[in-house]
Amino acid sequence: MTASFMNAESKSMTITLRQEQSADCQAIFELTRTAFLTAPHTSHTEQFIVDALRHSGQLALSLVAVDGDHLVGHVALSPVELSTGASGWYGVGPISVDPGRQRQGIGSLLMRQALNWLQAQHAAGCVLVGDPGYYARFDFFAHPDLIFPGIPAEYFLIQAFGGSIPKATVAFHPAFSAIA
Repeated sequence: MTASFMNAESKSMTITLRQEQSADCQAIFELTRTAFLTAPHTSHTEQFIVDALRHSGQLALSLVAVDGDHLVGHVALSPVELSTGASGWYGVGPISVDPGRQRQGIGSLLMRQALNWLQAQHAAGCVLVGDPGYYARFDFFAHPDLIFPGIPAEYFLIQAFGGSIPKATVAFHPAFSAIA
């Protein structure tokens, strides 16, 4: 997928979205590390999480945004487990954009493509931990029936794709505990 749009300086740019390739792994690691370096509410382990998900075969989708030869964004999707055993639910994240390229629509482009991919896979829904003010633009919301222990309910956000929302506890893959 290729998208052209205007950036903050009113210059047209073309961003190509594609599946990660093996040659992208180090660039994804560095991009993710840099993107979260000064972010509030971070464990600074996001780059290790992506690597651990990849090594455990749990990256359902690893999508990169490329501008020319430069990798400028990345989003990861991985399956999550629900305590009810309901299937077809995924976790979004980490999602990273080069700090010098933030606020140019790259993250939104990645998120929309990831959501489109999930719907094309007939996923039941997806979850993430994040700022409700930001993720509401993508139709994410907090729901009292789907919880993630240890995270304030207003920051655990969901999007269901047409089905009912189960009353369940969500568990992300153990890769989300990676620290190196």
